[in-house]
Amino acid sequence: MAGKKGAAAQECGITASLDLFKKAGQLIPGGVNSPVRACTAVDCAPLFIAEASGSTLRTVDGHSLTDFVMSWGPMLLGHAHPAVSKALRAAVDKGTSYGAPCPGEVELAERVLKALPAMDMVRMVNSGTEATLSALRLARAVTGRNKLIKFIGCYHGFADPFMASAGSGVATLSIPGTPGVPESTVHDTLLAPYNDLQTVRELCALHKNDLAAIIVEPVAANMGLVLPHRGFLRGLRELCDNTGALLIFDEVITGFRVEYGGAQTRFMIEPDLCTLGKIIGGGLPVGAYAGKAKYMRHIAPIGAVYQAGTLSGNPLAMAAGIAALNELQTADYAGLEHRVAGLAAELKTTLGKKGVPVTVTTFASMLTIFFTDAAVTDFETAKTCDTKLYTAFYRQMRDQGIYLAPSPFEVAMCSFAHSDADFDRMITAAKNVRF
Repeated sequence: MAGKKGAAAQECGITASLDLFKKAGQLIPGGVNSPVRACTAVDCAPLFIAEASGSTLRTVDGHSLTDFVMSWGPMLLGHAHPAVSKALRAAVDKGTSYGAPCPGEVELAERVLKALPAMDMVRMVNSGTEATLSALRLARAVTGRNKLIKFIGCYHGFADPFMASAGSGVATLSIPGTPGVPESTVHDTLLAPYNDLQTVRELCALHKNDLAAIIVEPVAANMGLVLPHRGFLRGLRELCDNTGALLIFDEVITGFRVEYGGAQTRFMIEPDLCTLGKIIGGGLPVGAYAGKAKYMRHIAPIGAVYQAGTLSGNPLAMAAGIAALNELQTADYAGLEHRVAGLAAELKTTLGKKGVPVTVTTFASMLTIFFTDAAVTDFETAKTCDTKLYTAFYRQMRDQGIYLAPSPFEVAMCSFAHSDADFDRMITAAKNVRF
């Protein structure tokens, strides 16, 4: 049986989910197709989802939950948004994959680049991992250098070069950063604490002649939500300018979520390359990497840097993405941010009254509840949170119909589909939690 037998056996009212989890454990490693879904970090069995709409999930057991995971971020419009669903229904009848160019690729590329004025060209791929791996290959090719600076606790997908201190699910499951990855593969991956500009300066000084790129989540969202210090992103831009390295913004989470133009627009920092994820496909499997034309022209077939994908730019993802961006372009980002900030403040007050250490970080439509008194500025301070308190919180919130990420190192995602009543339900549930 997948997962923890004791935890699964203790749960009531989820018989159908438990039966599916047991069967899945015989067919799929750990019973899940992505590790953190197994819920081992929160000592319970996963719920199997039958359907979703707006801000609500419905399980195979017939329970409804208010969703604050939102497919780990991309469902900013909510599940099954009418405009996205309508576009998908129209597209599917025309074929699901051509392995050839389609008009939707051009339209979505145009929309993405219009939203990101610092970027000149974009290449569609199938996932955030594929996007970051491709961006790194491009950076190494155009600079003729090998080394990469990444930040401890930042997650850039599961490609080998990024698996050193990758945070998120790796941290949740206490898995070493690089099992199965040859030491030589991460030899050129240099590590620095997030927000520690001085360490980055020292690494740049030591390796300036072989530094290809600095990659960063402009707002870290895989060690919980950690905000960049004032001057941190600007400092990275200046160090790249001084060394000739490329600055890569990993906006798989922040792109089109923190603002329509992403973190690069909000912070007014121009990266050389950026990566995007499923939000540009309305939640379908899609990713992209974009950049200055002088770099992107190195990509095959006009350049020598090879990258390909049969399903890249497939008509379903393009249709959903066009519909999603059309809706997001006129969405009230500021209004949602204001509401989420109010939710975060109420959660902090509510949990603080229970005598537990708590810090709530919020930015745009995201928040993280850290059960710690420490100011969370990097992965080391994030790890001071009490994971046992989070486990108790997660399980009681889920029992009350609030669906959170099954990890203390993830982010609660809000959407334009969340109502004030949804937020009130979350606060009421938090008031009922006992530690």
